Amino acid sequence: MNVQKPVYIYASMMAAFFTVALFTSYSVKTDSIPPAVPTVKKDGLGQVVQSLPLHKDFNFAGEKLPMDNFDVRERLERELEVNSYWHSSTLQNLQLSTRYFPTFERILAEEGIPDDFKYLAVAESSLRHPTSPAGAKGMWQFMKGTAAEYGLEVNSEVDERMHVEKSTRAACQYLKKRYASLGSWTLAAAAYNAGERRISSESEDQFADNYYDLNLNAETARYIFRIVAIKEIMSNPERYGFYLKPEAYYKPLDDYGIVKPEESIANLGEFAKKFGVSYRMLKVYNPWLTNGSLTVSGKKEYEIKIPNG
Repeated sequence: MNVQKPVYIYASMMAAFFTVALFTSYSVKTDSIPPAVPTVKKDGLGQVVQSLPLHKDFNFAGEKLPMDNFDVRERLERELEVNSYWHSSTLQNLQLSTRYFPTFERILAEEGIPDDFKYLAVAESSLRHPTSPAGAKGMWQFMKGTAAEYGLEVNSEVDERMHVEKSTRAACQYLKKRYASLGSWTLAAAAYNAGERRISSESEDQFADNYYDLNLNAETARYIFRIVAIKEIMSNPERYGFYLKPEAYYKPLDDYGIVKPEESIANLGEFAKKFGVSYRMLKVYNPWLTNGSLTVSGKKEYEIKIPNG
């Protein structure tokens, strides 16, 4: 009896097994293997930062971006990366979107303006009421002179640039005029940032008939790409690493009654107390009331929101 034969057979079987396993491992497609999580040094940052592939076509207000143009792709990629990794700002934009987007969407639809323009307000103000260094104010960032031109009252007691509904209507009227003269929603949006005269002049001087062929100042050159990036991230937050539970989104300020004062209000704090609300809540629901009083005279009528409960 040869006692070495079983050992030889066993060794041959194991060799064959490992050979098959080796070749099988090389036959697996590399794109099916998840990337390894990098090892973070003890003195390093615990984060993974990666580029974002531009996986599809993009459009603004139904007008396509020429994604076959490398310059367009790189400019859009920049804004996607900036806004994806600008965590606190993008997170707060998402939280506030459920408070204000329903109002924007309704008014934009009523005025015949593409829905994508709600993202212009995000780019302008992050859905708050800031004052720019140049003096523009409110979610739609109206200058005082332009506000008056579009029917918004601005004085020591009232600033309707911070009236959500009225300023949105005014922005729609502005955009309609720009679209009528420029013939493109993309150019109308660019004109919202730079002014119609600048866009028309640059288009003529550069023999360009679209935004993407224009060489503009840095802010306006980034403007449309920023809006498109904001639209993409806010439409697909989880793809860009933003995971919000339903309760993390802010509720609309839609539970209120309306009071139309027929005479001047000397003290808005006293006025609020009469209706069982705090002065703070009165201002939250009516940010356009900028002082502690309100003068009511002539034919001017005001609607003050009084929160319920």
